Amino acid sequence: MNKKKEILILGFALFSMFFGAGNLLFPPSVGVAVGKDWFQAGLGFFLTGIGLPLLGILAFTKVGSLDDFANKVSNKFNTIYSTILILVIGPLFAIPRTGSTTFEMGVLPLFPNSNPTVLAIATSVIFFGITLFLVLNESSITDILGKFLTPIILLILSLITILGITSDLGTPVDSVINSNPFSYGFVSGYQTMDALASVLFGVIIIRGLEGKGINNKNEQKMFLSNAGFIAAIGLGFIYLSLIYLGAQISSIKGLTTAQTTLTLAQMTLGNIGKVAFGICVAAACLTTSVGLVALASEWFSKLTKISYKKIALGICIFSTVLSVAGLDYLISLSIPVLVILYPITIVLILLNIFGIKSVLTFRIVVITTFIISIAETLKVNLDFIPLAKAGFPWILPACIAFGISFILKKIEVKKTV
Repeated sequence: MNKKKEILILGFALFSMFFGAGNLLFPPSVGVAVGKDWFQAGLGFFLTGIGLPLLGILAFTKVGSLDDFANKVSNKFNTIYSTILILVIGPLFAIPRTGSTTFEMGVLPLFPNSNPTVLAIATSVIFFGITLFLVLNESSITDILGKFLTPIILLILSLITILGITSDLGTPVDSVINSNPFSYGFVSGYQTMDALASVLFGVIIIRGLEGKGINNKNEQKMFLSNAGFIAAIGLGFIYLSLIYLGAQISSIKGLTTAQTTLTLAQMTLGNIGKVAFGICVAAACLTTSVGLVALASEWFSKLTKISYKKIALGICIFSTVLSVAGLDYLISLSIPVLVILYPITIVLILLNIFGIKSVLTFRIVVITTFIISIAETLKVNLDFIPLAKAGFPWILPACIAFGISFILKKIEVKKTV
């Protein structure tokens, strides 16, 4: 086996799994919001947009199965957590978002004088009709789109970056946000949902390695860490470029999330570039939608014993209705859910990576993180907790809970002795 070749292939596979419309939508918006502070925000975005997804995949060298990811808290918790995870990256947010993104970036620019509501409904019906057809009828169309679209979008992004850096798009202005730029970038990175998806992607990657005869845990780590570095370079290039370019047009007010990226495409490549970019993103959304509908349908079919086809139909109908609400509305709905789900996912990833076996530790740390995240979502004043003002009120309580669990475990051991 040519290990270097296999690592390179795995690196590209990891990149394409994480690469989607969300990776293009949110970095420019972060740049617009933070203006002159784009580099600080970029560091925060890197941690959640690149660091956490890679850690999530590495966590699966320890557990090897979604069924074992959070079962040390309890089997029931693992089922509930996994279900919520799939709902979030599935029919509640991520799947409808693919339809909204297709409309705002792929269809609306082609028909600017049409009735936007009617066009949005028509787009959503057609988009999820095609999604359902591809989910129910196995096809190589999505593979072809994925293989050809990623290089095309990367080429367009490279042109936008080069032309954007070498031309005068504008001057960054002062930040319009009230929070710390680093924490703003960190929390904005939640919207890519890549760390949540990595919990599911990890299963696929580990199975793929085992299928090639790579069963040794240390060897799996070596492959994943090196491949992760390759994927991180690609994602890092995209994020840093788009956050920087977004900052250059931060003086332009009133842009929606989708309009920000399209504005950059139009300013650098003209109207043809904007339309071409929109079409590519729309097609990329289709491949994402098909994959997520299939994943969610399989999970809920196993959970409820309802047929795969019926669940896929229900998800597509539900997503059709929800996507018409619009991209920015869906983003605003997802924020409180992600503020709760992400910290829990982060601590589960870390506990699994460090090989913690204690059920007590898992339970205390996860429950503590959950309580603090709920309080933050409900706007409870947590400023008395260190790091709360920076946007991370859950970190210190989780660390304290971790320490307490070890003390309690030692006391328990002494009692049994």
